[in-house]
Amino acid sequence: MFQENQFGTQQGGATASLWLADSLKHPSRTVDRPLDWRARLKDWAEDVDLVPDLGQRVGSLTWFRGLATCFGLCATALYLSPGFQPVPGAPEPLLEQAQFDEVRSQMITPLAMGADSGHRMGSTDAVQPLRQTPERPQIELNAQIGSSDTLPRALSRAGVSAGDVAIVNALVGGDMSGGAKAGTRLDIVLGRRASRDRPRPLDHLAFRARLDLGVEINRVGGALQVKRIPIRVDDTPLRIQGVVGDSVYNSARAAGAPPKAAQAFLRVIAQQVDLGSIRPGDRYDIVTEYRRAETGDVEVGDLLYAGLRRSRGKPIDMLKWTTGGRTEWFEASGVGERRGVLTQPVAGRISSGYGQRRHPILGYTRMHAGVDFAARYGSPIYAVTDGRVSFAGRHGGHGNYVRLEHGGGLATGYGHMSRIAAVSGQRVRRGQVIGYVGSTGLSTGPHLHYELYRNGRTVNPLSVTFTTTSQLAGRDLANFRARLAQLKALHPGLRESFAQKAPLAPAATGK
Repeated sequence: MFQENQFGTQQGGATASLWLADSLKHPSRTVDRPLDWRARLKDWAEDVDLVPDLGQRVGSLTWFRGLATCFGLCATALYLSPGFQPVPGAPEPLLEQAQFDEVRSQMITPLAMGADSGHRMGSTDAVQPLRQTPERPQIELNAQIGSSDTLPRALSRAGVSAGDVAIVNALVGGDMSGGAKAGTRLDIVLGRRASRDRPRPLDHLAFRARLDLGVEINRVGGALQVKRIPIRVDDTPLRIQGVVGDSVYNSARAAGAPPKAAQAFLRVIAQQVDLGSIRPGDRYDIVTEYRRAETGDVEVGDLLYAGLRRSRGKPIDMLKWTTGGRTEWFEASGVGERRGVLTQPVAGRISSGYGQRRHPILGYTRMHAGVDFAARYGSPIYAVTDGRVSFAGRHGGHGNYVRLEHGGGLATGYGHMSRIAAVSGQRVRRGQVIGYVGSTGLSTGPHLHYELYRNGRTVNPLSVTFTTTSQLAGRDLANFRARLAQLKALHPGLRESFAQKAPLAPAATGK
């Protein structure tokens, strides 16, 4: 009964659809005012893509338009480029000599060479030229005493006059036991002098004379006056204990032992045991001389005690002790180190052995009661061991001859010397020079004739080996054990406090 009617863009029949599409495609036109050329150019520039993407729509009109734009821009850039040819210009005019001198005075280069800089003005009548450059009122210097040097030599090298050097040496010469220490720093101040042809006087000198003493010398009232400044020093021996690790030396150094003490410890212990037998876990004990000043300076002295506690073997306790004028290492029981004789009293080769031989001068065979050592003329001859000179002088075919008595029926003889360096009755030590190689007596050339006697009879010196050992006894042994106990009672490490400071010594004056 009812018929549906739909209205819209696709309404009903074809006529309605065409009419609506045409109405959308051709909207109602209104009459606008014509645009001027500027507006039209602007609209055209907005609609036209002058820089299209040449990677899209290849071959289209838009693509060719973009390619033409690219070529046009490249051609314009090449046309407007300046090129690679140099641009001609007028050369800089050269400076005249007067202009160059004026500019040079203001440059930085003359300053590096010590010249003046800046603009200079001409002098007036108020300017008076100086005959000579004024001297500085004082000169401060720093010097250092070198190895095998002396204080007077260092002062002279620094410019101190000979007179002042002599006065300084007289004032402080007694304060430096053993001479000036290498590396000592000298603070020197030289004062004003009366004329240039005279040396500057010493106004001030300061240096460290010893570890426990500082010295200052000042000129007061025309005279040099010395002031001694005591420095507190703790001279308690240093004790280092520890456990052996990979090596004794490395372990001792890691525990704080000075290199000098660690090396001396190894030398002493090596005389008692094989160092290779020391194992990790063994304990070492080192006591060495050690002086520490309140300024922080230290002096490491000689090794005093060496101890070793091994897991296998008896403990070792070695103490340095002086007896009879000789310093050596003793065990805790008071037994000293074993010392052997020198197998050769001179540096040379054996030219003739002990026994029967044909004498090179007499021409017949007879007993050669010694060993000959061929050596260079004047070579030193050493005592093979401790002894007393029983004879020194001319002795028949032996020429210049020295005989030593060593006790226990042993004696040695040295012949054909060029010069004798010992006297009869003198006591000599092992290694002491007693003469020099020569060719006196029945000799065909420079050599040493060396003999060894046992109970008055000669024996082959090369067939006999013997050692000597010291043994402490009585009061000397008691003092030795007391010193050993004292060192072993030391606390390891350094003390915290210093001894009381000594009073100042009175000042000495020299003119």
